[in-house]
Amino acid sequence: MSETRIRDEICRLGRSLFERGLTPGSSGNISVKLDDGGWLVTPTNASLGSLDPARLSRLGADGKLLSGDAPTKEVPLHTALYQTRNAARAVVHLHSTHSVALSMLPEIDPRAALPPMTPYYLMKCGHTALVPYYRPGDPAVADAIKGLAGRYSSVLLANHGPVVSGDTLEAAVFAIEELEETAKLYLLLRGLNPRYLSPEQVADLTRVFGLVLPEHGHEHN
Repeated sequence: MSETRIRDEICRLGRSLFERGLTPGSSGNISVKLDDGGWLVTPTNASLGSLDPARLSRLGADGKLLSGDAPTKEVPLHTALYQTRNAARAVVHLHSTHSVALSMLPEIDPRAALPPMTPYYLMKCGHTALVPYYRPGDPAVADAIKGLAGRYSSVLLANHGPVVSGDTLEAAVFAIEELEETAKLYLLLRGLNPRYLSPEQVADLTRVFGLVLPEHGHEHN
C-alpha cells in the first residue's frame, strides 16, 4: 500500500473510531510502520475524528520527526510494541470506556485481563496483559511493554486504555474493537457466574486457527 493510501486509511479508521465513541476528545493515537523502517503516527493533541492526511507525523527509522505536525507523546509506547512484536505493522491506542473500566478492577489478572469469553476475542486478541499505571507519555511504559517480551499483541494500560498491535492497521483496529466489546461483556456479566469457554474449547480454537497464546494465561472457572 502506498504512503498516500496509508495516510488516508489512518484518517478513515480514526474517524470511524471517534464517531462511534471509542476514544473521546483528542485521546487515542494510531501508527503504521512503513517499508523504509520509518512510520506514520497521529499528531499530539489531535482528534482521531478530524485528522488531516498531510499533517500526520512522518518519523524516520530513528524515530525523529521528518515532516508533519509534532507526534503523539505516546511514541515510546508504539516503539516498544514494534521492537518486541516483529510482525507488528500498526499500533492503535484508545481511551475506550469499557476497557479503561476493566483496567481498574481489583480482580484482573495481569497475565490475562479477560477470561476466554468468546471465540473472536481469542482469535483477534489472544490474551490481554495488564501493565501498571504510568502517566501518559512516561518512557517507563515502554520498559513495561518490553518486559512482556512480545508475547502479547493486546495490552491494557491501567487507568488509561488499551493498546493493540496488528500485522495491518485494519487488523489492529478490529482487534481493539473486539477487546472493547469483550470488556463490555465482562462488565455486564460480572457477578452473574457466566459460562466461559472451557479449556477444551480454547484448545480447539488454538488448533483450528493456529492461535499463539501466551503461556500461564489465567484459568477462569
